[in-house]
Amino acid sequence: MDSLRMLAALLIIAGALGLAYGGFSYTEETHQANIGALHLSVDEKQYVNIPVWAGVSAILAGEILLVVGRRS
Repeated sequence: MDSLRMLAALLIIAGALGLAYGGFSYTEETHQANIGALHLSVDEKQYVNIPVWAGVSAILAGEILLVVGRRS
């Protein structure tokens, strides 16, 4: 499997996952306080939306790469 077909497959998979889940979340530690033996921290949960057009565009780009790779 050459690199062009591998890239196409990754784009299609990433686009499908973006459409299926619509985004992802992660936890960011924002504030931390150490007062003697007491350790305090604040974790904020962030959510990143993946637009529908980005998922569809990734799938289409992957399909175009597959077609171009077949003709070469």
